[in-house]
Amino acid sequence: MAVPKRLIALLVGVPLALTACSSGDDEPAASGGGSGDADLSFAVVTHGSAGDAFWDVVKNGADQAGEDLGVSVDYQSDGDPGRQSQLIDSAVNQDVDGIVVSMANPDALRESVEAAVAAGIPVVTINSGAAQSVEYGAIGHVGQDETIAGQGAGERLRSEGATSVLCVVHEAGNIGLEQRCDGASTGLGAPVQTLQVDINDLAAAQTTITSQLQTGDVDAILTLNSSVAQVAAAAVGDAGSQATVATFDLNSDVISGIQDGTIGFAVDQQQYEQGYLPIVMLKLYAQNLNTVGGGQPVLTGPGIVDADNVDQIADLASSGTR
Repeated sequence: MAVPKRLIALLVGVPLALTACSSGDDEPAASGGGSGDADLSFAVVTHGSAGDAFWDVVKNGADQAGEDLGVSVDYQSDGDPGRQSQLIDSAVNQDVDGIVVSMANPDALRESVEAAVAAGIPVVTINSGAAQSVEYGAIGHVGQDETIAGQGAGERLRSEGATSVLCVVHEAGNIGLEQRCDGASTGLGAPVQTLQVDINDLAAAQTTITSQLQTGDVDAILTLNSSVAQVAAAAVGDAGSQATVATFDLNSDVISGIQDGTIGFAVDQQQYEQGYLPIVMLKLYAQNLNTVGGGQPVLTGPGIVDADNVDQIADLASSGTR
């Protein structure tokens, strides 16, 4: 489910309206940081790697929100949970006005996130860790429900005749990926096979998937990352398999694959919104102590991109916003 346009307009419009109602000499209505918009600084700390197609779009959203709203945004990422915790701690030491954090490994980040909250710094979680977000003290979560998204993918594959699905996990210990596979099993109405690969070695991942196709009875592959989808499609060719390939998330190769029929569909969680909306939420909180979601996640997905709508999405993806 995509965030309605009217919600985005409201989120963006409220801080602008608040600014317009004040003279240049007035203080903000209320502030977590106690300073004007230009002095607000927010840190974004994610578990994605630099150059990753998915996380580059998240960064684009956060950077654009900072530019649109006139606030400072410092985006950093590290796939190692220990290093990610250190980046959160560093942001706390810098006394930023808010922190955005993805929690692929919530247990490893708990101490740092709770320390930020204890220091009076509002936190918005994104992408993963929704179940722990409120418990750790975050003011909101932006992302998709991974179980629901996985269920939708499983239901779609079942409607297309799939009965034996291989779910390819590319990051060990990522709770969100496990939820996607579990959800796919529910939607399919049968257990899915899981296969662990390393996203940092796509050539080896392709070989592993090819081997699994040659030795197992698989009629559909569900990858959980757009880069892995590309090698899965190649593996189908290498193995001489007729398996359908579906994936989570978009990049240019997935879009091309959907257009040429080598990939059936993609589950799109609109990650640009996962970068953009938390900056709006933190600014609203700093200015007016507003929160969004009422303790429930602000959902950015899932949506399905397939042959029916892929051409409309293609231009947006090429500009770095899908």
